[in-house]
Amino acid sequence: MKKLLLAVVLFVTTIASAQKGSVLLGGNVGFSSEKIGNTKAEDFEFSPKVGYQFTDNWTAGVEGSIVNSKITGFGKSETYKIGGFVRYSIPLSETFAFYTDLGAGYQNTSLNNAKGMYASLTPALFINVKRGFGLNFSIGGVNYDNLDGKNDPRQERFGFNFGKTFNFGISKNFDL
Repeated sequence: MKKLLLAVVLFVTTIASAQKGSVLLGGNVGFSSEKIGNTKAEDFEFSPKVGYQFTDNWTAGVEGSIVNSKITGFGKSETYKIGGFVRYSIPLSETFAFYTDLGAGYQNTSLNNAKGMYASLTPALFINVKRGFGLNFSIGGVNYDNLDGKNDPRQERFGFNFGKTFNFGISKNFDL
């Protein structure tokens, strides 16, 4: 875990010192709910990001996430994620931009102390409020998770959750 975090920090530092552009600071909060039979799962997520925009369209950086889950009949759990992301943005006007984030990294959940990897592809909309400060909106994406716990068999999940998840966030680009 420490080696992965150090490698990501060194990668971002190398990019930032080699390129001129802007630094992206942002974060999202999200909520998802799923019901299968009598079982209901609810997730609340906080996901901060910091990245370096090295062209008008490309940004690379570090992301993290804390997810609090509540599942009927199973109780509560927390999941922590740390990894990297790449963003491709397409400006639609001075006010609106469409972007897609591709993220991957390490995750750990409190449920049976399971550890594993994650990957996600999330399209979103950015609304520029004023001078690089804006609002982010997404309604899901495509994700992959694998977890291996102490007493449980290895779990692999592939999800397509458009319309099942709502994320709202803010971001700000700072010129260097």
